[in-house]
Amino acid sequence: MSRPDFAAPHWLTQLLRSKPVPIPWNMVARAVVALAAPLAVAYAAGDIAVGALISTGALPTVLSEAAGAYRYRARRLGGATFAAGLGYLVGLLTGGMPAWSIPAIVVIAAISALISAAGSNASVAGLQMFVFCVLGTAQHATGVRTEVLFGYFCAGAGWGLLVALGTWTLRATSPERTAVAQVYIELAAMLSAEDEPTSRVARHQLTTAMSTAYDRLLVARSWLSGRDAAYRRLLNRLSATTPAVEASVAMVNAGQRAPDEVIDYLTRVAASVLASQPLPPAPELSDENADAVVSALYAGLARIGKLDDRKRRKKVSLLRRVREWASGLSGPLTWLATLRLTVCVAVAEVVALMVPFERSYWITLTVGVVLKPDFGSVFGRAVLRGMGTVAGVGIGAVVLAFGARGWVLVVLIAVFAGGAAVGKVRNYGMLGTFVTPLIILQMDLANTGSWTVVLARLVDTVIGCVIVLVVGYLLWPGSRRPTVGGRLADSFDTVAEYVRTAMVLNSTSESRLARSRARRGAYRALADLRTAFQQVIVEPSPAGRQAVAWWPVIAGLERVTDAVTEVGVTIGEGAPAPSPADIELLTDALAELASAIREQRDPDSVPMPDNPRLAGVVDQLGSTFDAVRGPDLVERSPLRLVRRFLPYHRRT
Repeated sequence: MSRPDFAAPHWLTQLLRSKPVPIPWNMVARAVVALAAPLAVAYAAGDIAVGALISTGALPTVLSEAAGAYRYRARRLGGATFAAGLGYLVGLLTGGMPAWSIPAIVVIAAISALISAAGSNASVAGLQMFVFCVLGTAQHATGVRTEVLFGYFCAGAGWGLLVALGTWTLRATSPERTAVAQVYIELAAMLSAEDEPTSRVARHQLTTAMSTAYDRLLVARSWLSGRDAAYRRLLNRLSATTPAVEASVAMVNAGQRAPDEVIDYLTRVAASVLASQPLPPAPELSDENADAVVSALYAGLARIGKLDDRKRRKKVSLLRRVREWASGLSGPLTWLATLRLTVCVAVAEVVALMVPFERSYWITLTVGVVLKPDFGSVFGRAVLRGMGTVAGVGIGAVVLAFGARGWVLVVLIAVFAGGAAVGKVRNYGMLGTFVTPLIILQMDLANTGSWTVVLARLVDTVIGCVIVLVVGYLLWPGSRRPTVGGRLADSFDTVAEYVRTAMVLNSTSESRLARSRARRGAYRALADLRTAFQQVIVEPSPAGRQAVAWWPVIAGLERVTDAVTEVGVTIGEGAPAPSPADIELLTDALAELASAIREQRDPDSVPMPDNPRLAGVVDQLGSTFDAVRGPDLVERSPLRLVRRFLPYHRRT
């Protein structure tokens, strides 16, 4: 009897796969200017080592850079830079004194993990605080006074923020307009897809674009009334697009292709939003006998130009945000992640004392960066970090072999900075490949460059990755235990709530808004679910095999959601809504699937609605039941695996 083969090439391919996203040329340009300009100025002034120290201060903005509204980016980059400066100062004050530096680094590691529960911006700030605390402890070997080193860092930090945010007065609402325009581009791509797999991928991209646009607009608040009005106009435009999005999903689910005039109109709307120009007139439906889905699509297109009047959200107070963060600390997952990071950092610090290399801070740095909570698979990040650093050290060795100095060093820093900006959005291993030589040049080669430094960084990284894989992964309780099934079950509950909202007649604006929010919540939950599974799928452990085995169920749940959207659209066009009894049968079926996944059993057969209008939903639910009962179910539970093979062992 053979077991499914999930050999190394599968997870290794997943690890090395690069995200198919465009190169962020604006981020690349900012990274090059922020990191290379201080070196160029300092070299022209006769002291490139000072330029390297100032360039280090600009590094937090490059590592924390993210697309989004300017106010959002200002909060993100400002918080990350402040946290990095605080960590750097602690490292400078305790560096060279292991009795002080080791406890300081361990405490900073614990704090960085705890504040990650406050959100993505706090998580990035926590990581920068830890990274630069570790880097600060290594600066005592330079012989430069602490206040001078910190002054250089602050100068570089100010320069990095200026470069990152200096175009705010010129570009104004450009990031938000780009995000909204991307929704229409993805909508046109989905409607013009020629086959089901292509349309499925396009629908995923549409969900991402919608979520990104809403996120950017809901955090974009300006103290300038004119700019705030522009944000609200874009938000109202996006809200008015919801009926067209729902009708488009319904059309694709029904296997229909939109007319060329619809695709052309959406493309022109995207161009108009980007240029901040009036929208073109919407196409009119010429066929009076068109079905409900086509009619809903044309009605949705006509509504895009009318705008919705959304109520302004109330501002969340700082006290309430602190309370929400504190409530998030009550769960065990945050404390377990904090404990794992703290233990591994402590082990790394002890090991660094025994390694016969000077300034072996890279061991602790590797452990913290790889093991930082909320960044995906520990195994995958450890492997990618090791591979990326090996490649980065090789690049550093080539730099040393050619004796790069002066303007050549400035150019190399610029190349590595641009590569790091690309790696941030493409692949974690690529990021490590460029960040490693970048930091080596900034903090080592500018002062004491030698082959010993490069080899020490290689050995330190391997040791750090081994500590993570052994202490933080193989030996840590529960790290390899499959957990993705529970998240999948929660998504079934979210879709069931969408069914209750979408399949009733929405006669008021409040009920229509509730349906729209339920739809966005369902599709966002599915998108988050895919992301979570893709992070775990790279592991050659039971967790990775479980993610692979559950993948067909995720696809089935997505098709169920699309079928529900199609029924909701037809109801909005005058079709009768299903009876409450039929809706209850659908939600009961979804609840049974969720319970079966949580209890790791085959789902029981449940009655389905005998309603021709719900035939599409019922068919997709049936396929999902088959997927949950599928032959790969044994891979979703180690206990089921033991029970399956136990009779065979007894017979032999």
